[in-house]
Parts: sequence; structure tokens; C-alpha cells
Amino acid sequence: MTSTIDNPPNLQTGPTPSKRKSPEETDASKTTSTTKVLSFTSRNPPWTYLKLQLITQPPTSTTQSPLDPLSAKTHLTAALAQFLGLTGTAIPLDILKITREDQAQTPTVWIRVPRSDAAAVVAALSSWIGGRAGGGSKSATAAASGGSVAWRVCAKGNYLGAVVHGSGGDLFVP
Repeated sequence: MTSTIDNPPNLQTGPTPSKRKSPEETDASKTTSTTKVLSFTSRNPPWTYLKLQLITQPPTSTTQSPLDPLSAKTHLTAALAQFLGLTGTAIPLDILKITREDQAQTPTVWIRVPRSDAAAVVAALSSWIGGRAGGGSKSATAAASGGSVAWRVCAKGNYLGAVVHGSGGDLFVP
């Protein structure tokens, strides 16, 4: 005895002859290995990445405390404020990493800024000379602290991998 659950009366068990195949299905059945290549181009990335070095004059000893994110942000904001005023302080910037590189132990800072503000940020940072105590101009704080600091723009790019000179994997290594 067969039940209607095992063999429904209205369902066909074979392929439907009236169903047409799409052109992709007919082409794929003719060739054995068809791979679709998907490519895209990112023309307007939203961010620009900068690699900066903090240069001290006269050079400091290696026993001095390392550059922390708060003092780095203070130096960056002072440079933007001096060059662009209140508009410069409104530019959002993200500090991605702070390290000490090379034998001179120069602090290196990786930042991210909006692409539309990148030219202004590079101009502000490369032309700024401040005192060691924090922000401000060279004449006000350099005499009191005995030296000055400045930013050196080492690399700039719209893609982090291009700025890091590789895959960017060493950027987030602790």
C-alpha cells in the first residue's frame, strides 16, 4: 500500500521540458572550467594615512619618556591650530600607532585624516615648529624648555598598505 505522502499525485519526478536555461547555464555547460573574475576600483578612498616623525632640537637622550598619545595629539593639534586656526582644530585625526624607530629612537606616529583635509594637514605639520612642553609657538616655549620640536612627514598615501611598504601587518603588532 502506498501513501500519498510518499508519492504525491501532482508532482513530476523528471525534469520539466518547458523550462528554458539561462544563457550563463548553457555557456557553463559547454565549457568545463569557467571562473568569474570580479574586480573593482576604489577611486575615492575616504581616508589618507600619514607616517610622521617627531624631530627634537637639540636631540634628546634615549632615557627621556616616550611619546604618549596625549602629547602627540597636543603637538598635532597645536600645528593645525597655528596653520589653520579654529578650522584646523576641527579636522578629525586618528592616531593609529606610536613607535620608536631607527637607532636614534625617533618617535614615529601613524595617523589617519579625511582625504579632503590631507593637503592642509601635511602643510600644517610640515611647517610647524613648537616647544617641547606641548603646543604653542617656538618663541613662547622654546626658551623655557631649552629646545623645540617639529613634525617630519615621512610617508603619505590613500591606502595604508602603500604607506607601510607592504601588507600593513606590522602596523597593529603590539
